Amino acid sequence: MLEKGSSTAPRTTLNVSPSSSPSPRGRRNYPAFWERVGVRAIWIFKFIVFAAITRLTIASDLPHDSNYDYDPPAPGSYVLPVVKRAGDGALLDTNNKAVNLRDLTHGRVTVLSFIYTRCAAPKACPYATGVLGQLHDMTAKDETLAKNMRLVSVSFDPEYDTPQHLATYSENVREEKSGCEWRFVTAKSRAELEPILVAYDQAVDKRSNSADPQGPLYHTLRVFLIDREGRIRNIYSSGTLDPRLVLADVKTLLLEEAKLSKQ
Repeated sequence: MLEKGSSTAPRTTLNVSPSSSPSPRGRRNYPAFWERVGVRAIWIFKFIVFAAITRLTIASDLPHDSNYDYDPPAPGSYVLPVVKRAGDGALLDTNNKAVNLRDLTHGRVTVLSFIYTRCAAPKACPYATGVLGQLHDMTAKDETLAKNMRLVSVSFDPEYDTPQHLATYSENVREEKSGCEWRFVTAKSRAELEPILVAYDQAVDKRSNSADPQGPLYHTLRVFLIDREGRIRNIYSSGTLDPRLVLADVKTLLLEEAKLSKQ
């Protein structure tokens, strides 16, 4: 079920330059090695701050805002139709081991998000990671969810988001050590990543200004709810990625499974 008011962004070809990130002001005379280290630390810090703020906002008991001024439906009170089959592709996990995306979209109800760690747009990657973090925290206290739910964060910035970098990043954004499976994966190259982006209609392009404060890549925010059989059942955008709704959708799929098993 596609969210209300959503639209499919035109496909753009991933065109990420392998060149290093722009140097911070005042560091242009530093040796190149330390300059790159400083830039990476700044991006990690910015992303963690945004994700932390997002998680606090989600977790707080605040009145409904203009984006989510509604009560989510009760789990099981509605049906989520099949959108299409989830795409497959070759990826690398945080241990630098090959993994097929299909293996991460079958066997559990999966919430899959496309991100890149250099993103600093408040309603994009930091927000999506904050929502997944909140869902992960919930599963630490819910054994049923922990056993039947999976979170997947796929980076579309393979030149920067290496397996080693994602391993460090995942430790920084994961507050609960227990809970459901949460996998962070990247591609070996842009060539291997492109079919995955096409399969999920995930638009990504390089910004004309690589020093843009929101990050060097432009993209649409798309988060996918995938059932145990590897079928996409909902697609969330920045305007519909409400953790309350995602949780209700996950529980709806689990109730659907329980009902079918009794027939």
